[in-house]
This record gives sequence, C-alpha cells and structure tokens, in this order.
Amino acid sequence: MGLVVLALAAGFLGYSLTVGGVGGKPGGYDVTAKFGQVGSLAPGASVSVAGVKVGTVSQITLDPKSYLAVAKLTLDPTVKLPADSTAKITSDSLLGGVHVAIAPGGSTEDLKAGGEIENTQGAVDLFGLIGSVMRPQGDAAASGDAASAKTPAADATVAPDSY
Repeated sequence: MGLVVLALAAGFLGYSLTVGGVGGKPGGYDVTAKFGQVGSLAPGASVSVAGVKVGTVSQITLDPKSYLAVAKLTLDPTVKLPADSTAKITSDSLLGGVHVAIAPGGSTEDLKAGGEIENTQGAVDLFGLIGSVMRPQGDAAASGDAASAKTPAADATVAPDSY
C-alpha cells in the first residue's frame, strides 16, 4: 500500500512540475523590461500573451542609475514577439498574485534575445487608489481650510456673470 502512495505522489509531482512550467522548454530566450513599480511581482511569476503562458519572470533587480526595477523575463523559444511589444504588470485576482502580460505590437522586427521591452506599465497600488478616492488631497474646501478656499463673493476681482 505504501508503494502505491509513493507512486501516486511521484506522479502528482511530475504532473505539477510540467503544468507549473518548472520543466519548461529548454533554450528559452531572455529579455528585460524596466518598471517604475513591480508591486508583489516575484521570480517565478508567469509571463503571458493573450492569457496564454509564454514564459516566467526569472529575476528582478534594481537599476542603481535610474532606480527602476529591471525584470528579466525568460520566454518560450517558439514565441517571437514584435520589438514594439508592451509589458504590463497585472493582478491575477483581488486576493493578490501578479503576472506580466505582454501585448504584441505591430513591428515587423522581432524582439531579440537579450533585448528590452521599451513600453512598460508598472503595477497599480490598489490601496493607494482607494485611499486617494476616500480622502482627496487637492480640494481645499473639502479639507476645511477656510483661509485658502476662495469664494467668488470674497474675491472682489471676480466679474459678475453676464448671463
């Protein structure tokens, strides 16, 4: 009975490695993409085109000159992307998890191994967006600052409406 359990466990392990992409196709090529914000993107995250997994994020480093996050993407060798493709960090669900989605461009030249995806869009900070909607920063009248809030009646230089 124990031998059967071990055989099933080995089968599930082999299946999960092939489906998960760890055993992917050999000879993939690497490209880089620079992002202003990577959020929770981590090595091992998926890279997809039109929802189909075509690679993984192999490394994330910080460029010391530009202070941008540099993601190294390992792509399937059978997938040739146009040189003007766009990389975007998107969330898998509301509960978390992110991946890189690539939108192919219209260039006739392909992105070469070691090349860089120039057009990128970093991760969106959802909590920051929600916070900015809940407490707007730019509206002086909403913040209760009466000294900085000008009304037309208080400003003598405002011309009356001609309508």
